[in-house]
Amino acid sequence: MKEASLLPDEVIELAKNLNTTLLADVMGCTGAMDYRIKPVSSGMGIVGTAMTVSLRPGDNLFLHQAIYSAKKGYVLVVDGKGHTNNAYLGELMAGSAKAIGVEGIVIDGLVRDKKALEELDFPIYSKGFHPNGPFKDGPGEVNEVISCGGIRVAPGDLVVADDDGVVVVPVDRIDEVLHKASEKLKYEEKRLETIAQYGSQEDPDPMSLMPKWLESKIKQYRA
Repeated sequence: MKEASLLPDEVIELAKNLNTTLLADVMGCTGAMDYRIKPVSSGMGIVGTAMTVSLRPGDNLFLHQAIYSAKKGYVLVVDGKGHTNNAYLGELMAGSAKAIGVEGIVIDGLVRDKKALEELDFPIYSKGFHPNGPFKDGPGEVNEVISCGGIRVAPGDLVVADDDGVVVVPVDRIDEVLHKASEKLKYEEKRLETIAQYGSQEDPDPMSLMPKWLESKIKQYRA
């Protein structure tokens, strides 16, 4: 089985200061998985290195293999083919992944044991829940390029997830994207300060809140 190199600690720490919306914005409003892939409980988050898994629809044999081959720092990103008749994992597999140190699991498919997964407080992102368990016959693949939630994911990519969803940054774009996202964060923080100060003005002018880019964008539509 191939093994993707873990991303450097400094990359992970920088990414933890950002969020999915910033990353998607600086990638041209792309990079986010299908909106239906959401955390099993609000407040969860993931930042880590992609370890990819491809499954036969309804079968989780190779997800088992990936969990017990993983280590701290990896995020299991699973192409479950959007299958909706069987759950791919539940409390036992999630508990094992957490104990091993996996950063989280993102799966294009369903899971089960909702209450237990919420109480486990281990980041799992899926399309929902279903009581039916999975088959365990294969085939499958670990650490090959996959599609998850409509997004191409390669082993070693950066995965960031929060309450808004999941974004994947290709490994060859990480430096560029994190730099741009950090600059955008500074811009947004300054904008929030301007907005907060607006209400304290005696005679506030709404135009003073208008971002600079808007004027150049909108003037082309003026008569």
